[in-house]
Amino acid sequence: MIFDMIYNSTLETLYMVFCSCIFAVIFGLPLGVFLCITKEGSILPMPLTNKALGAIVNTARSFPFIILIILLLPLSRLIIGTSIGSTAAIIPLSISAIPFVARLFEGALQEVDKGLIEATLSMGANKLTIVKMMIAESLPSLTNALIITTISLIGYSAMAGAVGAGGLGDLAIRIGYQTYRPDVLFYSVITIIILVQIIQTSGDLIVKKLRKNK
Repeated sequence: MIFDMIYNSTLETLYMVFCSCIFAVIFGLPLGVFLCITKEGSILPMPLTNKALGAIVNTARSFPFIILIILLLPLSRLIIGTSIGSTAAIIPLSISAIPFVARLFEGALQEVDKGLIEATLSMGANKLTIVKMMIAESLPSLTNALIITTISLIGYSAMAGAVGAGGLGDLAIRIGYQTYRPDVLFYSVITIIILVQIIQTSGDLIVKKLRKNK
């Protein structure tokens, strides 16, 4: 019975993390690109806009996740009709991940050799082509940033269990801690550790392969 609970909760955690990662990339990558290319001296310099947007991103990142998820409970209820469960948790998880992943992507894109950008510009390439080139060149770093985000989201999803989000965090708190089941708490924590190790190891192999083929 305990392993059935662990299995189902693991699937819920993976569901929350996978969906949140997708939304984080969809919104975080364009935001990271914009933050990178609008810096002073970049291909589309907009210093004031960059500073204003950067301040908003930093403010969003500064919110502790447990507070953010409570603040966003009404939004989850408005969008999907409930503030409890794995699906409801995807909204605050995604919103917390977007500014985080945007900053990581920005840093990865800034690693692209400036000489390569200038050479591409000298060949008459437009800004969209340059952005595509920057993404292609920084793909290993972008992948590494995504791995870091995924692991962070696993931790966030565990915290979301405190407010009924489901997953391993919910199982550990509601069944393991509150009903004095140390075995459930132990297996939940071990499962989270194993998930993190699998994702990190797999991610390292993917990044290594991307760098080798670069």
